[in-house]
Amino acid sequence: MEAYKKWVRDNRNYLYSFESLANGLTWLLPERFSSSEIGPEAVSAAVGVITAVNEHIIETAPTQLRVNSTVPPSFPYSLCISALKNLEPLIEVAAQQYYGDDKRWNFIAVTEAMKVLFRLALFKNSGYRMILEGGETTNNETHLETSTSQHRANGGHHASGYLGYVNGHNQWSLEGRAMSALSMFGDNARINSTPAWSYRVQHERATFNPPATIPERSTLSTILSEQGHLGALFVMGEVLFITRPLIYVLLIRKYGIRSWTPWFLSLAVDLIGTSFLSYATSTPKSRKDQRFHLSDSEKDELRRRKMQWAFYIMRDPFFERFTRRKLEGAEKVLQPVPFVGFLTAKIVELMVGAQTRYTYMSAS
Repeated sequence: MEAYKKWVRDNRNYLYSFESLANGLTWLLPERFSSSEIGPEAVSAAVGVITAVNEHIIETAPTQLRVNSTVPPSFPYSLCISALKNLEPLIEVAAQQYYGDDKRWNFIAVTEAMKVLFRLALFKNSGYRMILEGGETTNNETHLETSTSQHRANGGHHASGYLGYVNGHNQWSLEGRAMSALSMFGDNARINSTPAWSYRVQHERATFNPPATIPERSTLSTILSEQGHLGALFVMGEVLFITRPLIYVLLIRKYGIRSWTPWFLSLAVDLIGTSFLSYATSTPKSRKDQRFHLSDSEKDELRRRKMQWAFYIMRDPFFERFTRRKLEGAEKVLQPVPFVGFLTAKIVELMVGAQTRYTYMSAS
């Protein structure tokens, strides 16, 4: 195993190219979105899990740990979350084939519940820091003190606050994440120009002077006592973000995929949770409460979550009643055009297929 880890870390650039090619080809497998075909989804899931394992190996490289200057979590929460996200479409297809279309939501709900538990555990284990990339990227960067008086006493060095961390500037991270959020293939689309481990490698190269001391990990009582109602709003907003996919699936299980109730309530949870986070991180500091300060990666994450609202046009019943009609209309108009018509038809086919299995999962 150690030999494989060393090989992965030494050849990560080649692996990235190979995995990107393999991930792209899985979308072109015959019967990829067939309700009765498990094979293509099994291949896609296997590629995704292997990619997640390799990312975890690269992330936990000794050099990376020294740069972050933090002790890694005892349990690989991020790896488990990534593996579940890759296995979930396969679980759905298998459940649909063997137990029927309605009962598949039972299996999806169990899978989503497992992801919620892992994300909540990661949220607590990280000292109640913002979850990045749905938990697939560990937010374990060392942060500086939050007090303004301490900031001044330290000579005015740049500090990002309670949730601010020393990190390198990553100018393309927001663009890459926004493209992933707006991807027509959903949150589990494997064609991603900015993989999580590549972001971590860039962060590793950009960080030169990690702090010598590591502050204690924050607890819930510490946050509530020091941050007051802002701390409570921040935690509530993050918990709503983490649990939103499970709430959505449970509502679909009860009311059906064609009902507007899951769609509206899921959107309401997203809006309320993001509003809590935005208020807690942007409201002026009062005498009793300190304003939350976000690191660059956390600011990008908050923007990315807002851009993920675009997924709601890909979720039923909105998709079936509005989006699909527009797509099919565009396909008919462009169908006579050589090559363009064929390409448009293929894109519409992939979007319709991916819409049934990926858009409801997107939590990050």
